[in-house]
Amino acid sequence: MSVFEGGKVLAAGMSVQRQRFETIVTNLANAHTTRTPEGGPYRKRNVVLESVSEAPSFDNVFQQEINKPLSTVRVSEIAVDNTPPLRRYDPSHPDAGPDGYVALPNVDPAAEMVDLLATTRSFQAMVAGMGALRDIVARSIELGK
Repeated sequence: MSVFEGGKVLAAGMSVQRQRFETIVTNLANAHTTRTPEGGPYRKRNVVLESVSEAPSFDNVFQQEINKPLSTVRVSEIAVDNTPPLRRYDPSHPDAGPDGYVALPNVDPAAEMVDLLATTRSFQAMVAGMGALRDIVARSIELGK
């Protein structure tokens, strides 16, 4: 794998982590939303990832038997979590049903914060990887002088 292909993989990973971050923040922002345009409480969103095989570059075609083709990652969809909403007894709430229960979003703020921390750490690791690739290219240029 060349340095540029490594950069491509890291860039794809950073893009995925950005989308994952945005989805988690949306879940947290709507953790108490009991009424949506679709009706009912907000439903948690989950990022679904898939591996994407990249076509090998021209200089790697002859090495195809030695090395596997480059694979990156992308978001295939943002899936709605269809687990039933949480129910809390609060007859004074404007969205309470006739039985006095309110349907609340199926978002666990603590679990979302853990996912947010993992996403942030993953993104930081990819930024560090990009910095290492930049240093490798800079040192290679220095050696070539």
